[in-house]
Amino acid sequence: MPLHIDQINIYSLHVPFKRDFSISYETLDGSKPVVVEVLANEGKIKGYGEGLPVKEVTGEKPQTVTQAVASFVAQDAFPSQIENVDQIFSFVESLPEKKEVSAAICSLESALLDAIGRYQKKTITEYFSKDFWTDIIYYGAPIPLSDEETLIQVCAMIKKLGLTHLRVKAGADLEQNEASLRAIRSILAHNCEVRVDPNQAWDIELAYNHLPILEKYDVEVLEEPMPPDTPGFSGFARATLEAGIKLMACESAPTFQEVMRIVEQGLFQMINVKLTRSGGLTRSLKTIQYLRRKGISFQIGCSRGETGILSAAGRALGLLCRDAVYIDGSYDAFLLKENTTSQDVSFGFGGEAGPLPGHGLGVEVDPQQLRKLCFSFHEIPIT
Repeated sequence: MPLHIDQINIYSLHVPFKRDFSISYETLDGSKPVVVEVLANEGKIKGYGEGLPVKEVTGEKPQTVTQAVASFVAQDAFPSQIENVDQIFSFVESLPEKKEVSAAICSLESALLDAIGRYQKKTITEYFSKDFWTDIIYYGAPIPLSDEETLIQVCAMIKKLGLTHLRVKAGADLEQNEASLRAIRSILAHNCEVRVDPNQAWDIELAYNHLPILEKYDVEVLEEPMPPDTPGFSGFARATLEAGIKLMACESAPTFQEVMRIVEQGLFQMINVKLTRSGGLTRSLKTIQYLRRKGISFQIGCSRGETGILSAAGRALGLLCRDAVYIDGSYDAFLLKENTTSQDVSFGFGGEAGPLPGHGLGVEVDPQQLRKLCFSFHEIPIT
């Protein structure tokens, strides 16, 4: 029997953080993910997916994600009767290749895959190639732009957890950035690899002024300090490489088309692939496979405030990519005051994590939490 989809529900959520999280251009006290719920076989099967719109990068907002999901479900190509997972993949392939609908595609694809996985009693990773499979991955830790006291507390926690891959947020204040790196090295010494992420907050002059500091504190990777179309960027990219620091694209690489353009330009040595920004698992893996062919390194990133649903999808992507240089995510227990899932999707000492138990995404969603966190609800009966 096929999986018969009866209804699609879309929840726009506000998820509060335990503490504010700051980057160069904003401070957040919570996130606004969108969760898609697939009800199938008269409610006996439920599948969930999550997308986290980031307006500054893709132009998406919760309401545009809801509108996009509704428009996709209304299409004739939508697989309301699913006998084979290839129907889901074909449907996703037919959807627009543009960043403005990435979170919508991510949430809908994940929900469909979660539903079919639960129906067929398979994990979501069983639907993808295991050529680069690994049983264990190691997560890194983000360090927000913060005052010295907060920084010391975060570093102490990182040391206690044994995490060795750090992603340090930076702003436009050179002295503050240097103080952050100095504190990190003084507490954690050189037992960790450091990436610095200014979120495009630097201009050319400020970027060059940072180079000696990045070298002094053994920074491995600099993540997109400014938009790559900034005048003089190509010269700075060469200077960074000569300093032994890898340059990683992030904000300018939301979709496959942008990634191809960036690779052709040859200014970046790494790409940050984010599940929700790339448009879900299928499109993320398509991008990663392209990067492998081109010999470009990649990391698997995350967005601030992912709940357990998106963390579980990120876990699946990480396990399918043993060649990822770094993996970020599964920060539910550390960042979120409330979650959508019954259990936090977290990791052990050293950031170690493996497959989640159970079928589909491997997490159980708490319906009461969805209703509690929801500020906008939309239901779509499937006839």
